[in-house]
Amino acid sequence: MKRSLILAVAIASLTVPFGAAAHKTWLRPSQTVLAGTDPWITVDAAVSNNLFYFNHVPLRLDNLVVTAPDGSRVQPQNLATGKYRNVFDLQLAQQGTYRIAVVNSGLSGSWEENGKPRRWRGTPATFATEVPKDAKNLQVSQSVARIETFVTNGSPNDTALKTSGEGLELVPLTHPNDLFAGEATKFRVLVDGKPAQGIEFEIVRGETRYRNAQEEIKAITDADGEFSVTWPQAGMYWLEATKQDDKASLPQAKQRRLSYVATLEVLPQ
Repeated sequence: MKRSLILAVAIASLTVPFGAAAHKTWLRPSQTVLAGTDPWITVDAAVSNNLFYFNHVPLRLDNLVVTAPDGSRVQPQNLATGKYRNVFDLQLAQQGTYRIAVVNSGLSGSWEENGKPRRWRGTPATFATEVPKDAKNLQVSQSVARIETFVTNGSPNDTALKTSGEGLELVPLTHPNDLFAGEATKFRVLVDGKPAQGIEFEIVRGETRYRNAQEEIKAITDADGEFSVTWPQAGMYWLEATKQDDKASLPQAKQRRLSYVATLEVLPQ
């Protein structure tokens, strides 16, 4: 009976749509709302098939930035890399809200060399030395990706929530650590610091490993760059949006791809 059940599950998994199994990047804090004189949290960072489970590769933390409630930078501690995840601890010595973010910006290119396709990823500095100046059919694109989450010790504040004006960013019009099941939350979406209409967000509650469907929520920004979501139940939620345009800020690139991912915790009433 057990073998038959395992076989049935394996066959069923082959019928899952490709999009449902696409890799998801995320930062997941052990807690998002705390109170104390010197609390700590642990943060997992991974790229996975199932939300908040470690089953693909670690999320690289080369460009990890932790912003404290007063706007200063805070260094993570006890950083460790495993087979499927990166993990680090964070001491919340200040009262207020912390932003934990990985922001990656770079170039990717493709061209033909001796009749064979070549691909490259790197920075504007390495582009000049690693990509042939006479590359045939060269195509270059810029990417700006932001992955983040928020944690509050004591009373929340907004200093760490200040946007950079670069790429795709989310402005919570309700504090991101004040979300409750059954209540509506409104967000404003910015592209290069300006409200952006028509940006589609996919919102998925965690624990997808134990559901037959993603149960994703779709939301699209209006003329003011805003959208709202009513949280169906408590849990950790993953939000993602992407956008492509021709507004690359680097001269080598003709197109640009923006992406945004956040992990938010919704609490029970």
